[in-house]
Order: sequence, then structure tokens, then C-alpha cells
Amino acid sequence: MTLVNTRELMDQAAAAGVGQGAFNVIHLETIEGLVSGAEQAGLPVILQISENCAKYHGGIEPLAAATLAIARQSTAPVAVHLDHAEDEQLALQAVDLGFGSIMYDGAHLEYSENVAATQRVVKYAHAAGVYVEAELGKVGGKDGAHAPGVLTDPDEAVSFVAATGVDALAVAVGSSHAMTERSAALNLERIAALKAALDVPLVLHGSSGVSDANIVAAIAAGMTKINVSTHFNGFFTRAVREYLDANPTVVDSRKYLSAGRRALVPEVARLLALFAGHAG
Repeated sequence: MTLVNTRELMDQAAAAGVGQGAFNVIHLETIEGLVSGAEQAGLPVILQISENCAKYHGGIEPLAAATLAIARQSTAPVAVHLDHAEDEQLALQAVDLGFGSIMYDGAHLEYSENVAATQRVVKYAHAAGVYVEAELGKVGGKDGAHAPGVLTDPDEAVSFVAATGVDALAVAVGSSHAMTERSAALNLERIAALKAALDVPLVLHGSSGVSDANIVAAIAAGMTKINVSTHFNGFFTRAVREYLDANPTVVDSRKYLSAGRRALVPEVARLLALFAGHAG
């Protein structure tokens, strides 16, 4: 119970046929809320810092240090992951900082360029024992791999994994990033086809836009790592708004940020249990 390697959590979830929650860090209060939720559930969690989040904070190192420190103190197993790094150097920096896993996202590149860049990242990360996730969708999608209607091709995925040596693959199966309504329709047949074709775990991005029932069905069809960010941002922000509406004269930011932090805990615990097959 403490900081663990992502590979351990992914191997366990894949072997058991359950989902592993991977939830995005925004700032210190979200780290604390996410870890508290995992502790309440008694289940492992992967904490993710995205490239966008690193840019917001002016660099990844301070937030990484806080995330790793809280993970080490947790009574639940916690892994730390770099999410959606399009910058190769940021991916290498995360390896050096002690992340258990990184996601290099070259899905915006032409296929051959994506393969070459991913190969470089994998070589560096694997030398340090770091797990690597990559992303593959149909090249040319207007909004990248998660554009509406864009799906990962199983044959191309097999070639990509073989060429790059990645440990997990994020696939485009109907979800989309930053959705605030849970209305995305996943292609379960494509998930099953990808699962049958590949020998690495599948990763679902854009899960905030997918209903509980569809996520459970996706896990049953072959998904392992389930990424969630926007969904939790909604819980945090609604709690802050409610607190400020009820306390319009407050000026101590700790008071309303702690309301946001508290709001994360039960929903984190609920989703981790749902993904792991313990709901109800």
C-alpha cells in the first residue's frame, strides 16, 4: 500500500478482466481527493498528470513531486502516470522524475512518424523500467483519434504494437475528450476485435462522456484502463459553487477548495468499485 508501478496494477486488472481507474490530477486538492477516494474504496488508483496540466502549472516537476509524495503516503496502492504527452521531451522528463508510466501521444502524426517517435520514447522508458501507453486512431481524423466516427483499425493496431513495443494502447472506439454529458456510444464490437487481436491492455480515453452501463460493457468487451477527468471536474466545481453561493463573504480559498476536494471522494470510490466489478 503506497506508491506502486503502473505495470503491477495493469497486469492485475488485465488478468482479472476488470477495469483500472486512471484519474486526472488538476492541482493539489484533486490529488488529495482522488487518493482519499481510493483509500475509502480500498482499491488502487492511477493518478495522471497531462501535458496540458503541466503547462498550466508552468512545468511538470512541482506537481509531480506533490503527486508522488501523496502517493507514497497513501494507504491505497497508487501509481503515477503522464497522460497525453505529445512532447517527447516531457515524456522523457517524466521517466526521470520517477513516474511509473507515461503515455506518449503521437496519434496526431502520420503513421510512420508516430511509430518512429513512439519507438524512441519506449526505448528510453523501458531502460528505466517505466510502462508505456500510446494512442492509435485513424490518421486524418479532424479532431485526432477521438473524432466522431474515427475508430482504431485492429490490423493497424497489431502492426503498431509490434513495431513500437508499447505496453498498453489507447484506442478510438467512440468516446471523445472533455464531454460534459455521458452520451457517447461505444463500439463494443470494435473493442472486442481489438482485444482479440492484441496482447496488450486497451485504454479508454474520454470516459467522462460514457455512461456507467457502457463503461461496464466496455470492460467486459476488453477494456482495462479507464481514464476519467472532466467528470470529476464537474463534481469539484459544483461543490465550490454551492459553497460560495451559501457563503458569499468567504475569502479563504481553503474553505471552498476543501468543499471541492470532499466532493470527489465518494464519486472516486464509487467509480473505482464499479470498474473493479464491486458495484452494489
